Amino acid sequence: MSVNNNKILDCTIRDGGLVNNWDFSVEFVQDLYDGLSAAGVEYMELGYKNSPKLLNATEPNPWRFLDDRFLKEIFPQKKYTKMSALCDIGRVDENDILPREESVLDMIRVACYIRDVEKGLNLVQKFHDMGYETSLNIMALSNVHEQELLDAFEEINRSPVDVVYVVDSYGSLDPKNTERLVNKFRTHLPNKQLGMHMHNNMQLAFANTLVGVQNGVTFLDSSVYGMGRAAGNCNTELLVSYLKNPRYELKPVLGLIENHMIAMREKWEWGYIIPYMISGVLNEHPRVAMALRDSEDRDKFTEFYDKLTSPETTNAATAKK
Repeated sequence: MSVNNNKILDCTIRDGGLVNNWDFSVEFVQDLYDGLSAAGVEYMELGYKNSPKLLNATEPNPWRFLDDRFLKEIFPQKKYTKMSALCDIGRVDENDILPREESVLDMIRVACYIRDVEKGLNLVQKFHDMGYETSLNIMALSNVHEQELLDAFEEINRSPVDVVYVVDSYGSLDPKNTERLVNKFRTHLPNKQLGMHMHNNMQLAFANTLVGVQNGVTFLDSSVYGMGRAAGNCNTELLVSYLKNPRYELKPVLGLIENHMIAMREKWEWGYIIPYMISGVLNEHPRVAMALRDSEDRDKFTEFYDKLTSPETTNAATAKK
């Protein structure tokens, strides 16, 4: 398998922050950056570039609302790994974004649902004009209709976006469906790089990511020890160890897990857990499983399954889609 063009983008801070409300120390984030650079990982996502005023946020949260001045203080000198941030449409004021030459960030990724692709691409254009590498991350693809995708592809082809992501928001894709989606993206977006962002509800995040590798995907999202919302993501340590590329070194990532992630996993919950598996199998948003795990009924798996598969719930979910 040729992997010379693959690039790993570690999103431990950004996606992992959905687990612990971005309660990461500066020292941990610095250690993570140093470890990923030593491991040869190409990109590290430092968090969200959303604007606190648009979310009525009153408490400081440096990784949820990245500030360039703060980033320059804690990263006075960049190493091998490039830095990225993600923003959501409607949650970022473009005036809060500095030109690339004034920022430590190299890439800004825009996340949106299929209905908002036009708005997402408007942001992409602005960030592109500021000099950033860009991506468009289309969420919840397991619920997108064929014609919606085809219409979106036409708009994307006219845009300057560098990377377009296949995102398995619900962790419900299997390798066969993943391959079908990737090939559809590759066929209709021949001049764009593709990316993969897989969730591990059914323990398929790594397998689905490798399907992307085998079908021409360039950017591979992952997180150390799989830390990410609900069931988590494809594991950075798996990609670093599996992809046959001399620039990757597993030992620095193992050190991060040993020195930080074991203790975090004891404090905060993420990874393969039955309610997340159920939500993935049923193609449901993981928020329903997260709510269960935050209740007194956290381990009542059969009751949870019955609730999600009852005719009333099924009909209501279908009406929303």
